[in-house]
Amino acid sequence: MRVPLSWLREYVDVPADATPDDVLAALVSVGFEEEDVHGFDLQGPIVVGRVVEFVEEAQSNGKTIRWCQVDVGEANGGVRGIVCGARNFFPGDKVVVTLPGAVLPGPFPIAARKTYGHVSDGMIASAKELGLGDEHSGILRLVELGLDPEVGTDAIALLGLDDVAVEINVTPDRGYALSIRGVAREYAHATGADFRDPGERAWVELQQPVEGFAVAVDDQAPIRGRVGASEFVVRIVRDVDPTKPTPPWMIARLTLAGIRSLGILIDITNYVMLELGNPIHGYDLDKLQGGITVRRAQEGEKLTTLDGKERTLSGEDLLITDESGPIGLAGVMGGGPTEMTDATRNVLIEAAIFDTVSIARTARRHKLPSEASRRFERGVDPLIPFVAARRVADLMVEYAGGTLDTEVGGALFADVHIAGIDLPREFVPGLIGVDYSDAEIVGALETIGCEVTETGAGWVVIPPSWRPDLTDKWTLAEEVARINGYDRIPSVLPVPPSGRGLTPAQAGRRRVANALAAAGYTETPSFPFTTAEQNDLHGSASGEHLSSVKLANPLDGQAPFLRRSLVPGLLQVAHRNLARGFGDLALFETGTVFLPEPGVAYGTDQVPPLAVRPDAATLAALDASIPPQPRHVAVLLTGHRVAKQPGQAAEAFDLGDALDAVRTIAVAAGVEISVAQGERAALHPGRTGVLTVGDIEVGYVGEVLPAVSEAADLPGRVIVAELDLDLVLSLAGDRVVVASLSGYPAATQDVSLVVPRETPASAVRAALVDGAGELLESLRLVDDYRGPGLPDDAKSLTFALRFRAPDRTLTAAEATEAKLAGVAVAAERLGAAIRD
Repeated sequence: MRVPLSWLREYVDVPADATPDDVLAALVSVGFEEEDVHGFDLQGPIVVGRVVEFVEEAQSNGKTIRWCQVDVGEANGGVRGIVCGARNFFPGDKVVVTLPGAVLPGPFPIAARKTYGHVSDGMIASAKELGLGDEHSGILRLVELGLDPEVGTDAIALLGLDDVAVEINVTPDRGYALSIRGVAREYAHATGADFRDPGERAWVELQQPVEGFAVAVDDQAPIRGRVGASEFVVRIVRDVDPTKPTPPWMIARLTLAGIRSLGILIDITNYVMLELGNPIHGYDLDKLQGGITVRRAQEGEKLTTLDGKERTLSGEDLLITDESGPIGLAGVMGGGPTEMTDATRNVLIEAAIFDTVSIARTARRHKLPSEASRRFERGVDPLIPFVAARRVADLMVEYAGGTLDTEVGGALFADVHIAGIDLPREFVPGLIGVDYSDAEIVGALETIGCEVTETGAGWVVIPPSWRPDLTDKWTLAEEVARINGYDRIPSVLPVPPSGRGLTPAQAGRRRVANALAAAGYTETPSFPFTTAEQNDLHGSASGEHLSSVKLANPLDGQAPFLRRSLVPGLLQVAHRNLARGFGDLALFETGTVFLPEPGVAYGTDQVPPLAVRPDAATLAALDASIPPQPRHVAVLLTGHRVAKQPGQAAEAFDLGDALDAVRTIAVAAGVEISVAQGERAALHPGRTGVLTVGDIEVGYVGEVLPAVSEAADLPGRVIVAELDLDLVLSLAGDRVVVASLSGYPAATQDVSLVVPRETPASAVRAALVDGAGELLESLRLVDDYRGPGLPDDAKSLTFALRFRAPDRTLTAAEATEAKLAGVAVAAERLGAAIRD
């Protein structure tokens, strides 16, 4: 919210010598965040001049310029010669002249310079050059603004260009501060300055119903049971002149507030919206057909909005309609057919209160955020529409030459009832940690506009109409702390209870992440959003359609589902890095996946109250309302393990590197993970492994299919692995196994076994381990040979075995005996034979 200081001073006593930083400091003290300071960035001398005469001169480039004689007053050098390219002024016109030494926004310094054969001693300025708008077709003629000042007058002060605006960040719960009225009130809270409420008008007089124009609300499908419009005030101003100029001070204030001038009628509605916080819409009364009805749209109904776009409407959209059909998206944007133009003579003014949820959904659905929707979706004071409508009417009478029709109008409104809130006497000090007195609590609440009635145990507090965010005793306590100063709240570090630390699962997850990072992998957390197709492809072995959690309000409409696998996110991260020139990638992520069970309905409408710990039954019900969310860990490799360098060829990542990552995870988790041949829909057949701990499947590893890599815009080979980390850690248990180190040397032997080609190497390894017994310390596959010397349906697997005894040095015969015992088991189970 940008707040021009001259406007702020109309409603609160800001000291004349207060700087923008002083005002920002005051607003920060009551909970606002400062953003910036905005001004017109002008430096004089910029004065009023009168065009005495000019001569038009054609140039060789085809352009015609005017060599002007402009009187800027004796004090400023009298008549000056100025070159000007504009053609929209006449002798005798009073204009704005920037003299040498002046600086325009940009910065653009003005100096006497030779151009088109003349020395131009200054410049005649346009509205855009002064920062007053986007109009650059011609210079600014002061007569068009209704001004006839003395020649030589300071134009900066004349046009309000010496004003400055402070910008603050307004959080969604404080929509009342999206107005000069709200910010002035907050400045008064911060400084104790006198506040003059522009919303205080003759309520009884203003709320007298004026009949003659039909207004109706026909909401057949209210959202959450709340009717779309609770108030709708109509006032009519006749015989306006839309060509009248907007006063310079209004243009300056609107410009500083970030809104460009669009003509007197629209400028007035925008001005009152900024002043009072109630969005206003004006209709060309002569274009309306019959009365106005507020209703929901019919599915597929069409409306052309003021931005010229035809929009297809949803059944949830709230519309303003007349007998011709839709004429506006309520609270968001008006329709083109009834907009005010330069031909408008009679204006119908609308000031309404619309349902916050309806407006927010419509603005988001149509991607149409507006100043109006921004205020309505945060809540508008329900007591302000009558004042706002009358304020617009008065300004149109004063500046557009209209006449208020006191006989014809319309209004729909309901009694505004604000429930009282019980505030126990000791609640605020106990919650905030400050020993506030009763007088401080009551004083703070009354300062912000609450009605406070004392009871035996505390107070009953009725919040003001402009504060819909005050709903319970906790929000009231926050206001007491805010008004009395956050600096009074002591800074105390919480003390953790002794004897507690990370849970075993947390410690295990941290060990796994640290181990992968130490192994050279980069952790890349990603958003858990994906598509149904990606869930089907990567979330199951066969690629069949699976149940997925679909978000009701997704950040990205193209990815509305929660992920069943971490791999889609890693593929996106890899693509993003490759697009930026990083081709050698070793990535990992740990995070939750979402695995709903088919046929189970998740979700609940039973939301427990705030600041109260739910009981066991409530927690159990909440847990049952969400799908299983196990934590997974996944890695992705693509590019080169070793980059090309002198004397060293590049070495690409392969499946072995992914298996090394799996072993790293296994060691960190405290389990032994086996790998066997497997299949996955997204992975290459023959290059895919199933990972198990004992007989329990915990994940997979493999090379991504070329078609899948290509679809993800990833050239070359991509290898991935994904494990159910929660399951892996649960299988490790809480035991800590410490193995003693033997001081005796190891005995190493190799064995090559011939087995059928379809026999998994993991099965041969398991047989050797089972047969070799306790003396076997480690076993590693070192070769897989298929070729000459072997039958076509056979392969040779070579294993490196290491034996060690804890109490003696093994002999070669003992190591050989243990090896042959393993070979015997492999022969019995798998038909293995030692290769000759």
